[in-house]
Amino acid sequence: MNLSETAFLKIINKTDSFQSGKCFSLSWFTPSSEVRLCGHATLATAAVLFKECNNENQIIEFETLSGILKAERVQNNRIQLNLPAFESNPVNVEYEKLVKIFSKSLPVKEAVLSVSKNILIRLSDTMTRKEFEAITTNDSELLSAASGIIGVILTVKASGEQCIDDEGNSYDFLSRYFAPWYGVSEDPVCGSAHSVLTPYWAKILNKEKFYVRQCSRRGGELHIELLKDRILLSGNAVVVVRGQISF
Repeated sequence: MNLSETAFLKIINKTDSFQSGKCFSLSWFTPSSEVRLCGHATLATAAVLFKECNNENQIIEFETLSGILKAERVQNNRIQLNLPAFESNPVNVEYEKLVKIFSKSLPVKEAVLSVSKNILIRLSDTMTRKEFEAITTNDSELLSAASGIIGVILTVKASGEQCIDDEGNSYDFLSRYFAPWYGVSEDPVCGSAHSVLTPYWAKILNKEKFYVRQCSRRGGELHIELLKDRILLSGNAVVVVRGQISF
């Protein structure tokens, strides 16, 4: 609870159970408000259903504010989500002040605004992973610079020896995500941010399949594929805490 985001799952059909059900209602809340889309909390919900509740289905559907989302068991013990893809356009004048906060100290290459109300700021290809991970933000400064958006995505093309995983596999791009407008200073691993990042980088890199890393303090790796106006996002999930809420 009180994390970004907490997922709330509900059985729709009275004859279903968490073990047998194929379709559930799902909503997500940050510490301050409800959000329309949250990838990692959906992945976590699917992991609990599959691993803790022993749900017997290969694919589970969730009714959400973003329509029907699907979660499927796939190879290598990963769970794959089917999420919307959000296109972006040049940043509006009203958000230029927010972009300038980052461009003062960082080499900004491009800034766009997604239809999901996230600002994506692409930094110079010369930036190293170490420099990217060292970036700090100030919530008060960001909040005073703009309103009416969900968050800011920072991203950079992955290059160099630092942009490989422990097994020697190279990342395609790196990202970080800041959403103090919704009570989240920095999101650890954000699926909805990659609904913006995937169609953006597909045009830049001229490819549809990606292996990427979100460079928060905790960090996380994602496998993504663009399918027209949808993305397939997969990753691993591990249950670390079990508990019971008493009312």
